Amino acid sequence: MTSPESASPSRPAKAAGFALLGVAAVALVIGVVSLFSSGGSETPPVAEGSSTAPPASGSSEPPASDPASTPASTPASTPSSAPPASTPGTSVVPPPPVTQPGAAKAPVRVYNNSTITGLASKASDAVRGNGWTVAETGNYSSGTIPTTTVYFRPGTDEEASAKELAAVLRARVEPRFDGIQSAAAGIILIVTNDFQGPSKNK
Repeated sequence: MTSPESASPSRPAKAAGFALLGVAAVALVIGVVSLFSSGGSETPPVAEGSSTAPPASGSSEPPASDPASTPASTPASTPSSAPPASTPGTSVVPPPPVTQPGAAKAPVRVYNNSTITGLASKASDAVRGNGWTVAETGNYSSGTIPTTTVYFRPGTDEEASAKELAAVLRARVEPRFDGIQSAAAGIILIVTNDFQGPSKNK
């Protein structure tokens, strides 16, 4: 009778032991799972920290480009372009001197319309002696000129030069007439028998 009674209480003890072992196993599994899950969560923060570093370095690069101030060099080039503008102004100055030589005395063509041989040559010497250039000498036989006359083309600079020459030679001064209208440019002096030449006072 005693053996059956002692056997019944040992079975509940074994069941309780198995239950404790099961709880311990479950706790162990939970602990392991929580360990791995917490270890995995640590990795993302590191990644976030590393991702934060690149933006910081990227933001420092723009300021470096700002100090370069490429636009500042552009304004500097603008003043340098100003000197070239003054250079053309300097080239404008030379033309005025060129205009002064243009006022030189017009060349003179001397023609003899007298009965005196060699009068055109004599008159040419007088013309050269007073600062004019003699371009040609010869005879004028297309008509009779009443008096020694200096001819010019109206509206040209020959007029002033012709008047000056006529005053020196004590001759008449007139615009060209039809017979010599087509002659080459310059003053035409036609000398006649009354040619006096320059004043002896000069």
